[in-house]
Amino acid sequence: MGQRQEQLIRSFCNAWGDGTASSRPDVEKILAMMAEDAVWQLWVPGGPTIKGRAALRIEIQRQMSYVTHNHCVIRHMVSSDHIVMTEREDYSVSSGVPMPHSMVAVYELNEEGLITAWREYLDTADLARKKGVPMDQVGGPSL
Repeated sequence: MGQRQEQLIRSFCNAWGDGTASSRPDVEKILAMMAEDAVWQLWVPGGPTIKGRAALRIEIQRQMSYVTHNHCVIRHMVSSDHIVMTEREDYSVSSGVPMPHSMVAVYELNEEGLITAWREYLDTADLARKKGVPMDQVGGPSL
């Protein structure tokens, strides 16, 4: 159960990059794995929610303007026919500062196997400390 769904999420995570300076997120591949009306909550609790492919594209491109070296390492994954959860060790460089962090991501999938909802649970205070910015700047170019 959930093998097809898990493979989709592995491909989705891989599409963000391999951690090298030259790799960049494959925006078209990422968006192709998401439903037209997909929702991404950038962090839980309290993070902004991005809705729809057009807005998702803008958000990914916004992040690409200051984040490089993206790499998602899945440590554990559990799934059902409509839910995939990952425990990950993610790495990126944000405005020149290494930003390794642990997170849990929850993906909801529809009957067509597309991501309809995506929520990331992470410690934004940890990221703010690493970057040396106030918490009110979490999620922007400063972080």
